Amino acid sequence: MAVVAVGILAIGVVRQSFPDTTGQLSIEGLTSSVSVHRDAQGIPTIYADNASDLFRAQGFVSAQDRFFEMDLRRHVTAGRLSELVGSAGLESDKVIRTMGWRRVAEQELPKLAPETRQYLQAYADGVNAYIKKTESPEKMSLEYTVLARRNPGYRVEPWTPVDSLAWLKAMAWDLRGDYKDELARARMSRTTRSIKQINLLYPPYPVDRNQPILSEQDWQPSSASSDQAASPAPAALQAMRSAEGGSAVESAIASVDAVPVSLGRGDGIGSNSWVVSGSRTTTGKPLLANDPHLSLAIPGIWGQVNLQCRTLSAACPFRVSGFTFSGLPGVVIGHNDKVAWGMTNLGPDVTDFYLEQVSGTKYLRDGRNIPLETRQETIKVAGGADVPLTVRSTLHGPILSDVVPAIDAAGDRSVVRGAPQTNRYAVSLAWTALTPGTTADAIFALNRATNWSDFRKAASLFSVPSQNLVYADTAGHIGYQAPGQIPIRRSATPGAPPGFWPSPGWDSQWDWKGYVPFNQLPNSFDPAEGFIVTANQAVTASPTPFLTSEWDYGFRAQRIRTLLAATPKVSRETMSQIQGDTRNTYAPALVERLLSVQVDDFTAQAQRLLRDWDGSQPNDKSRDAASAAYYNAVWKYLLQYTFDELPPDIAPDGGSRWMVVMEQLMKDPKNDWWDDKTTPGLTEGRDEILKRALVEARLDLARELGKVPATWRWGRLHQVDLKHPVMGADGVPGIIQNLFDRNDIELGGGNAIVNAYSWNASAPGYDVTSGPSMRMIVDLGNLDASRWVNSTGQSGHAYDDHYSDQVDAWAANETFAWPFTQTAVRDATDDELTLVPPASAP
Repeated sequence: MAVVAVGILAIGVVRQSFPDTTGQLSIEGLTSSVSVHRDAQGIPTIYADNASDLFRAQGFVSAQDRFFEMDLRRHVTAGRLSELVGSAGLESDKVIRTMGWRRVAEQELPKLAPETRQYLQAYADGVNAYIKKTESPEKMSLEYTVLARRNPGYRVEPWTPVDSLAWLKAMAWDLRGDYKDELARARMSRTTRSIKQINLLYPPYPVDRNQPILSEQDWQPSSASSDQAASPAPAALQAMRSAEGGSAVESAIASVDAVPVSLGRGDGIGSNSWVVSGSRTTTGKPLLANDPHLSLAIPGIWGQVNLQCRTLSAACPFRVSGFTFSGLPGVVIGHNDKVAWGMTNLGPDVTDFYLEQVSGTKYLRDGRNIPLETRQETIKVAGGADVPLTVRSTLHGPILSDVVPAIDAAGDRSVVRGAPQTNRYAVSLAWTALTPGTTADAIFALNRATNWSDFRKAASLFSVPSQNLVYADTAGHIGYQAPGQIPIRRSATPGAPPGFWPSPGWDSQWDWKGYVPFNQLPNSFDPAEGFIVTANQAVTASPTPFLTSEWDYGFRAQRIRTLLAATPKVSRETMSQIQGDTRNTYAPALVERLLSVQVDDFTAQAQRLLRDWDGSQPNDKSRDAASAAYYNAVWKYLLQYTFDELPPDIAPDGGSRWMVVMEQLMKDPKNDWWDDKTTPGLTEGRDEILKRALVEARLDLARELGKVPATWRWGRLHQVDLKHPVMGADGVPGIIQNLFDRNDIELGGGNAIVNAYSWNASAPGYDVTSGPSMRMIVDLGNLDASRWVNSTGQSGHAYDDHYSDQVDAWAANETFAWPFTQTAVRDATDDELTLVPPASAP
């Protein structure tokens, strides 16, 4: 392997895949010349005479910069990762084949608008022009050279529009409502605590302290109501507590965990986005900010692009710039010459698990046994034998519990109350993204929108994932719209909101009854307050329409609101400063309690750091950074000692929900959750657990950072390693990892903080698990004054100048100029490439 690594490092091998960014190239399919201007960060601005040429060029340029990432993504979304990376991709492939992401994308394509299909095909043609121009995979990207040892003779397939659409399923998967909690509650109901104690871990949204996105004055729900009443009998809970039901739930959890993280998971996965009216800005025009909080890797999740029709017309209506995904044409988040938009995850409950009573090839449905739907799949494995897979589905959706063999141990011995025959349980998944939708139409409609009416029409096409959409335009208006397919259903458990627990699949009354009509989804236009803040908090205080019961608990959103309200006139600089805010607004209340605990002198040396600390968590050498280090260590151990009996995979991650949980438990010092179940005969209370946390945190940081608390720094604990999704994986030799990864980046911020570099309190250490994947600030008074930054760089080629050239600025909450108009683009151009039809080539 060392010899191979030396060969890889040879300069010719490393550089052979770098893109041509100057001169002239002929591209099949172009009808006229296209200019590609790249700025100092390598970000392309593409000028074309018609929409087909524009998206064909975008496909070519995307492939130049990020083809391996694109190829990896299409293998993941098709359930074909094993073909590329070998057996390491097998479990993921089984789950994704079972859900059938690519099958749904294939069904979706013919349902899209004709112009959308045209744009997707043009993009695919551009990618394929790149593939044809490149002689071998090794000349496309360095990753192929490394993988060639395991997968010799690998051939790159042509790109198709379905490859682009399938990536939307990965977006929807990672930005769905976190249904893992639905399974976690089912699991806890069998093994851990009473339903009452479990419910304590899922408190209601604190509307009295953290304001929803829209106030009652901003938006009133429609008088139309949906049937979401509670069940008279918790049939699913009874089933889950059986051995067979428990086995099925455990198997479904393992299936969920097998899917690779594409965008991210957990409490920290969200975003900040807010918009300020011109009446409250220094420019007199709206300002819009966005920073999606997603998993962090290299290359980053986003690419940057500026797409420009030289002359705007009905046939070529695009002058749009912003962030997009490699492999997907158009712009996902950004602005055009009239309108800007941002997104945060709405996080609605768009999935439900159903317990199914299966017997042989049939399952129970309203007293009758009906046939399962089945199909056969074959998974090819690089360096290994093919793996057959049988996929079973009910009318609710695919049976996820089949994908993990543990379900086989359940046997066929259980008789469920009300069921006439011996059966075994399975767990099926109902998910909105498994129905063909029109999100691709929505993206291009957003790109073309020129006013609020256009924007809402585009939003109405946004099927999945459901996002909070914030809006601003050059005419001075701001707005908000909640889009997406939100199921209407009833709760299968008394007292619980719909979708809180798995439902009985054998009874049709618990099926979905359609989707919330778009005109009943919350929206607001030019609210009197003069700004709109979305940070994954509750949308409204109203229970209708039912969107979800599991919001972010609003600490980030309320902090942004506080900072905006305190600023009479908001500037671009103010918007940026807010994005970098590191104040933990939950901490002071807990600190007050921690300072009242009596501890030994050694621990008291650290405890004193919490005095006069305002909750700021910077990455510097200040006393606040030392205080933040100790506080977060105490928080970690407080959660571990309090919830010690929870399995590691559902233990507290330390995010906003757990802050509200702990806030409530502090008021009940004898609550059973405080008791340490590992000390039989001794019942601990709140104060004993607080003391343990203070002591253990002091010992932990003494080991990690030294014995003198004043020298501690939060950034030394709180770091991110930007890992390549394949070359940075466990088991890859370190010499290879070092070629692709960028490690040990110190960061401030933390959980439920505006600068949301989140970490998992249930995992070892304090490493960052997710964070702002990009930042942007759009100035609707002067679009060329807008600012942006990516988490890594524009290029996916290791050692290219633009592979990681934005990392330092991103980590420091700095941004780069974002040229948009022709003059600004020309002034910022470092390299210019001309793409021409083959007949025009010299």
